[in-house]
Amino acid sequence: MQNDDEQVGQIVSRREAIILLGLTGASLIAGCSPGESANVASGQTANYVGGAKVATTTQAAPGCVVRPQETPGPYYVDEKLNRSDIRSDPSDGSVKDGAPFELTFNVSQIAKGGCAPLAGAVVDVWHCDALGVYSDVRDGNGFFDTKGKKFLRGYQVTDNAGRATFKTIYPGWYEGRTVHIHFTIRNGAGSAGGHEFTSQLYFSDSDNDRVLSQPPYSTKGKRTMKNNDDGIFRENGTQLIVALQPAAKGYASTFDIALQTG
Repeated sequence: MQNDDEQVGQIVSRREAIILLGLTGASLIAGCSPGESANVASGQTANYVGGAKVATTTQAAPGCVVRPQETPGPYYVDEKLNRSDIRSDPSDGSVKDGAPFELTFNVSQIAKGGCAPLAGAVVDVWHCDALGVYSDVRDGNGFFDTKGKKFLRGYQVTDNAGRATFKTIYPGWYEGRTVHIHFTIRNGAGSAGGHEFTSQLYFSDSDNDRVLSQPPYSTKGKRTMKNNDDGIFRENGTQLIVALQPAAKGYASTFDIALQTG
């Protein structure tokens, strides 16, 4: 049985990833929505470090709202897979079954009192398959061993518009967690001013119920945890829910997020 609080396999920790990348400190992340006012006062903004809210002196950018940081969980593996379509397993070419899902990140930076597109940022995504299994991990209870597999993992570098898009599947569920997707954004890796931010994306309970009632998700049975039953979600997950839109093939979501790089 998987649990995001349990260490499984030889996983690169967030601390180790920061050391390897030469990154410093924790950065402020905010989501940019045109015409939307900031939800923090000028001169005081919210910086989330390890789930704790810390007051930081800064100038709140018009049109930006703070997004909270969340735990990376135990299943991060630095696979160095630069790819947009993360559904396949490079070892054998197999493609994970599930509802097609296109996830787009619009990454910006807070600069000159506003939000400007941030090109060249590395956006890393990883999540479980339709039956709740992560790749390249070994379950401590012996239920599965996916070491060497690399499905549903990959990163993209944002383009000049600050955009990074992933083709994946809607994630499934497993005991102890609600449905979620992990992501990390890195900017300026290897430089003294580099930043890393890690968090999770969620879906509404109604979207989860609708998608998970379909095969192959339905073969696992009814999920045992909804959003508000998940302790990690309860911290600040309502600010990290993505709106699910129908697409030509499956579903799509866009997530706007901005990085305080100064």
